Amino acid sequence: MKSLQGKKVAILTETGFEEVELTSPKRALEEAGAEVQIVSPQKETVKAWDHDHWSIELKVDKHIDDAQVNDYDALVLPGGVLNPDKLRMNENAVRFAKDFIESGKPVAAICHGPQTLIETGLLQGRMLTSYPSVKTDLENAGAEWVDRAVVVDNGLVTSRSPKDLPAFNKKMIEEIHEGVHIPAPTH
Repeated sequence: MKSLQGKKVAILTETGFEEVELTSPKRALEEAGAEVQIVSPQKETVKAWDHDHWSIELKVDKHIDDAQVNDYDALVLPGGVLNPDKLRMNENAVRFAKDFIESGKPVAAICHGPQTLIETGLLQGRMLTSYPSVKTDLENAGAEWVDRAVVVDNGLVTSRSPKDLPAFNKKMIEEIHEGVHIPAPTH
């Protein structure tokens, strides 16, 4: 496994994230040596959704208003239906994600997570995947949607669902290990 010693990763989330889509990447990142912080519009904790019920609460490490792209080496966006729907309506959360894409730093989004990226206006010509119900939204944003376990496009890592987590975690770690990618041209 590639070492992420000295790397700092932000997981941007709201209450209503799919539990395993945050806890599995977080564990993989920490096992690779990265420092991981949960960044959120919530001030103290975020609550997980587990298939069909509320589950664990996790401590928020940094409020979105205080988070800067320069403080991190990469961004992870877990899915869940409620989480990205709330994030995409939050100006600071969208700005934070947009700053990552523009910086060329790796961004990893799973399941419904790419919905937040739609609001950045920077998906034109990018290849990615997501949960199938988000396909049309991503295509309308100019992305090329493909049905694969994991898709990597110039540092942007996306996957469809929790069943893809092993492939997602592996590629996410590889991209973070590689570091900054030359930012894709904006259209």
